[in-house]
Amino acid sequence: MTRVYAGSAAALVCALLGGTVYWVLTAPRSDDIYAKCRTSAVAGGAEVIGGPFSLVDETGATVSDAEVITKPTLIYFGYTFCPDVCPVDNARNAGAVDILEEQGFEVTPVFITVDPARDTPEVMAEYTDAIHPRMIGLSGSEDQIKAAAQAYRAFYAAQPAVDGYYLVDHSIFTYLVLPEKGFVEFFRRDISADALAGQVACFLETA
Repeated sequence: MTRVYAGSAAALVCALLGGTVYWVLTAPRSDDIYAKCRTSAVAGGAEVIGGPFSLVDETGATVSDAEVITKPTLIYFGYTFCPDVCPVDNARNAGAVDILEEQGFEVTPVFITVDPARDTPEVMAEYTDAIHPRMIGLSGSEDQIKAAAQAYRAFYAAQPAVDGYYLVDHSIFTYLVLPEKGFVEFFRRDISADALAGQVACFLETA
């Protein structure tokens, strides 16, 4: 029961953080070629969010962003021990990817952990395989995770451990990144799989 209450509290914190970051990062732009695809504009675009990273894939190999983002990609930061938010969001992203595939778009779902101490490559492989066959799970050292999260303006902070168990507060955005173009949009967690697929399709058709 304690874990359930803690999970609910963490979800609330994540939602509040998400709303705050979303407000900070949005503002009108007049030069946005993707304007018709957005529900709101992103201030600064790729100059503000995204960039190079070096992480560890499910096989234990170190990979760069260029090796991971070879196709349109949906990136989500979370962790496998997350009791409620992460499984729902990752499943939603996987659903959107399947819808897009039916429309002729191949999009890669990527899950980057913010809890590398517990989320080893093996753990990430088992978790992502259960959600979607093409989902890529990325882990790494504390420094590698911190650098990737900072690049995408993703917040995370571990709560104090109780009997060895702890939760990690984190922002809850999904980022759309295109090869050669970089970051183009982020989505809040209240969007459905159908709506997410529709917005991503708009970006891909425009690109």
